[in-house]
Amino acid sequence: HVFSSTLRAHTVTVLFILTCALVYVTLLEETPQDTAYNTKRGIVASILVFLCFGVTQAKDGPFTRPHPAYWRFWLCVTVVYELFLIFILFQTVHDGRQFMKYIDPKLGVPLPERDYGGNCLIYDPGNTTDPFHNIWDKMDGFVPAHFLGWYIKTLMIRDWWMCMIISVMFEFLEYSLEHQLPNFSECWWDHWIMDVLVCNGLGIYCGMKTLAWLSMKPYQWQGLWNIPTYKGKIKRIAFQFTPYSWVKFEWKPASNLRRWLAVLGIIFMFLLAELNTFYLKFVLWMPPEHYLVLLRLVFFVNVGGVAMREIYDFMDDPKFHKKLGQQAWLVAAITVTEFLIVVKYDPNTIMLPIPFFITQCWLLGILLIFIWTLWRFFIRDITLRYKETRRRKQEVSADRERPQGNGSTATPSGRSKLNGSSETLRQRKT
Repeated sequence: HVFSSTLRAHTVTVLFILTCALVYVTLLEETPQDTAYNTKRGIVASILVFLCFGVTQAKDGPFTRPHPAYWRFWLCVTVVYELFLIFILFQTVHDGRQFMKYIDPKLGVPLPERDYGGNCLIYDPGNTTDPFHNIWDKMDGFVPAHFLGWYIKTLMIRDWWMCMIISVMFEFLEYSLEHQLPNFSECWWDHWIMDVLVCNGLGIYCGMKTLAWLSMKPYQWQGLWNIPTYKGKIKRIAFQFTPYSWVKFEWKPASNLRRWLAVLGIIFMFLLAELNTFYLKFVLWMPPEHYLVLLRLVFFVNVGGVAMREIYDFMDDPKFHKKLGQQAWLVAAITVTEFLIVVKYDPNTIMLPIPFFITQCWLLGILLIFIWTLWRFFIRDITLRYKETRRRKQEVSADRERPQGNGSTATPSGRSKLNGSSETLRQRKT
């Protein structure tokens, strides 16, 4: 915190030194006549100045480890990425794809999509050399990526049920959209065994074990220079990359309508962001192994955790957190902007009609969710309130018309009016 305050106090000095360094380098270097090169260099320098200003002056988020400046940096990167997406959105399809060549000259070329379906035999007797070749063909870089991705998503969401629902729902989306993207076409065992059970399931399991360790481990806030031993100092430095404190997420989606709709919105945005990963590289002609695809995943790893914490704080304590956090708004805007780019750049693929039986399944699922919502938060609550009101009225009527021994209603005398009923008076005397 002292380092952060020092940075904020010397913001003008830092920005002035950075600007002077950029000007000095520009004056020393002979400026080429290549307009594209000069434009790229100017954009990079402008982004660096903005990042430097944001790291020192942006608002702090909910995380403080390893340092608040680290999370302020990713907040500024989020703004830059959203501006880049808006710029791409307002280009023509040809110009937008060719613009990617300024980032990497290898881009801007249509790429064939890989089909993971085809021969789905786990044991192929026709191949005497390697009967299990179908399994080994699926063992590519996406296997550890699936495991690591779901491990990190579990650390973000911190709930086993939500993670499993998102994992299974995405497999259903792949089934539903395989007529649009060929690489969604996978074998059944690739969907449910390798993805859901092995990669995703193992990642979720390891993530839940890590969450249990983080919730049980002791948190010590002793300063580095107050630790006497070198071993303790090294351990303290390693723990600097763990959370400062721990908050267990209890989403409780069935507790009230607000939380239920919020959980549905979180699941929807997660699934949309997952689909954007595949559709963006399809419409912008980026190979799956390109470093920009990996950078986008690293970006969402860093900003997604902050966004989920801000959403949970806003849901759990709206009196203290009166508005949704800035990172959550930006992540939602980025997800929607990416989807708009996909719709604009390849509307023909998006508008390919979904098979009728798949449409029926999705409509049935949406109808069941809608009916359950009506029953749980409207019909059930109205029925319970009506029964409670009726029960109270019956109790009041029974108290007013309590029958005596001969079956008639006795009129209280003046003494009983003053002293209460005879039974109460007898108990009082006793």
